[in-house]
Amino acid sequence: MNAGGRRVRLLTRFFGVSAMAGALTAGLVVPLAGLVGIGSEQAVDALHGLPHELTAQPPAVRTRILADDGSLIANIYTEDRVPVGLNRIAPIMRQAIVAIEDSRFYQHGALDLKGTLRAMIRNHADGSVQGGSSITQQYVKLTLLENARTPAQQRAATALTYQRKLTELRYAIALEQQDTKDQILDKYLNLANFGDGTYGVQVAALHYYGVNASELTLAEAAMLAGIVKNPSGYNPVTNPAQAKDRRDTVLERMLQLGLISVAEANSAMRTPVIELARVRTVPNGCANSPYPFYCDYVVSKLLQDPALGDTEQARDHYLMTGGLTIRTSLDPRIQAAAQQSIDEHSKPTDNTIAAITVVQPGTGLVEAMVQSKPYGYGRNETAYNYNVEKSYAGGYGGFQNGSTMKAFTIAAAIQEGIPLTYRINSPPQIDLSGVRFRTCRGWTRDLDYQPKNSTRSGDFTMVDAARYSVNTYFLQLSEKTGICAPATIAAKLGMYNAQTLQPLDQVVSFTLGVGYVTPLMLSDAYATFADRGVYCAPLVVTSIHDQTGQTVATPGESCKQVLRPWVADGVNRVLSAVMQPGGTGGNLKFGNWDLAGKTGTINDNLAVWFSGYTPNLAAAAVVADATPPYTNLIRGHTLDGRDIADPTGSGTAGPIWETAMRGALHGLPRDHFIAPPARVLGSVSGQASGPSSAPRVRRLSG
Repeated sequence: MNAGGRRVRLLTRFFGVSAMAGALTAGLVVPLAGLVGIGSEQAVDALHGLPHELTAQPPAVRTRILADDGSLIANIYTEDRVPVGLNRIAPIMRQAIVAIEDSRFYQHGALDLKGTLRAMIRNHADGSVQGGSSITQQYVKLTLLENARTPAQQRAATALTYQRKLTELRYAIALEQQDTKDQILDKYLNLANFGDGTYGVQVAALHYYGVNASELTLAEAAMLAGIVKNPSGYNPVTNPAQAKDRRDTVLERMLQLGLISVAEANSAMRTPVIELARVRTVPNGCANSPYPFYCDYVVSKLLQDPALGDTEQARDHYLMTGGLTIRTSLDPRIQAAAQQSIDEHSKPTDNTIAAITVVQPGTGLVEAMVQSKPYGYGRNETAYNYNVEKSYAGGYGGFQNGSTMKAFTIAAAIQEGIPLTYRINSPPQIDLSGVRFRTCRGWTRDLDYQPKNSTRSGDFTMVDAARYSVNTYFLQLSEKTGICAPATIAAKLGMYNAQTLQPLDQVVSFTLGVGYVTPLMLSDAYATFADRGVYCAPLVVTSIHDQTGQTVATPGESCKQVLRPWVADGVNRVLSAVMQPGGTGGNLKFGNWDLAGKTGTINDNLAVWFSGYTPNLAAAAVVADATPPYTNLIRGHTLDGRDIADPTGSGTAGPIWETAMRGALHGLPRDHFIAPPARVLGSVSGQASGPSSAPRVRRLSG
């Protein structure tokens, strides 16, 4: 057998084509070899090293993040693409793309020998390597580029070499043997770049014309078909004149092929290429979301979910390209109520930050997350989410939360059998210097510590001490319970240092607030009391589905009974008293709701808090200096455009909580707290004040 016959036989076997096509292909390979300076035998032998089957990764598809009611929070994507079936693409669009890109698509195989030969002659004349590609070959090239993950793979997928063209041809032949022409056209139209940041014909149709791909007109289809050859050069938004010329070229070609009439062509040519007012771009990323901070937190949590990939990089890629539908816990109605409250009580121009998070007891669903400064990097904007921990872009990692920590001391006391009527003489100031407090690792003490009351002093029950937030009462109660018990309860309720991500320090002043916590953390902890001791980890992602509709496994509700119900019932009774007339939260009570809560103010008024709940919802609000080093809120700080004269938990943060909860609770059932058993209440009603015969702890001395 002579050399030419051997080439034909090898090419016929290699490409899987007929003897005639093999002969024609051999005729192409020989000049290719001559052009690159190798022998024709070497060129044929080199074909054996080419791959035989195209493995196409799923194309990048837009991911949607949705609120609980299905409304859109954000789209995230690297390529804005929404695949549709060929039956949902207008026939005129299919005709237009075939007419201009590969008019013999349905007649030839993977290789259009006529077109390729013409291109080779042209390329040999000008020294280029381009043109002559069938739609199948174009799809292969696009797929190889889409699959490229490394710079080397990207260079190989776009290299101007005959080796690349032969590789694409071999893949194309295999693809033609595997798929029908319609299937290939379907894949091509969904993969192609249609300019101006759009990929796939469906997104392009919506972007330029505001219609689905099934609704495209002749003029619109011709314009889109013309773009794919040079998506940047024929972009009708930036290059309208070039786009019109290209569109008209498509129309002329369709006329030549008898697909349209002269009248149809002329009418389409008179149509404006696009109307800029109709062009719409799908916003990308959380920065363009109506709820950017919440969205950012959701994405941060997803990047930790092993169900989405083995590494953070793999998860990020899947999120941005996987076409996922992610349903979240955000309730737009409750979010709107929280936003309205923030808008009513603060301004972005304040040099303080106001933030609030709302959580659903019994599920841990994070239903709202709002703060006073909008998302961004300009003046009076921030990219920090002050509702969450530092590890989730949470600013500087929370704020000390003051007397809201007394709730955990109350729980520890009830758990140890101390009744709500337990009295302690609580003077304006006590000397705890050197006094030892039990911790989980032994003992702790402060060598110089003389704490004071900021409200009332006297002889109080636990209930009244909470109503008035009496520091010296709860410090003495902490000596009796020890620090380990309330610290352990706080940890079980999800409390830890939001800056260090370590357990809260077990120090003498633990009950007055020592660590840095967040509104999300505190609202979720208080939600445990609301649900009678059931702690549920904060939950923002409720379901994930891939682009085929299949469920992607992801962590769901994680709830556990961490306090005995009667302990939580006792805490609810104590903190309900805070909301009664005369209590520090008495001015915040509204309607016929069972409300419980606690104020919090830290030393030097660096931050003020109010955290409260009903059986239905729990929320924590904070107002603090927006930038470190944090300073006293009295000194030159504003809220709602006015100087803060007297920062308090009830008077400063409390109104934010109240307004948000009023709106959030609208339409919800008025559930009630369960009364604690008699052994928790003690000898008199938990609402009582004044002298009683309840035992006293000893007076502390220096």
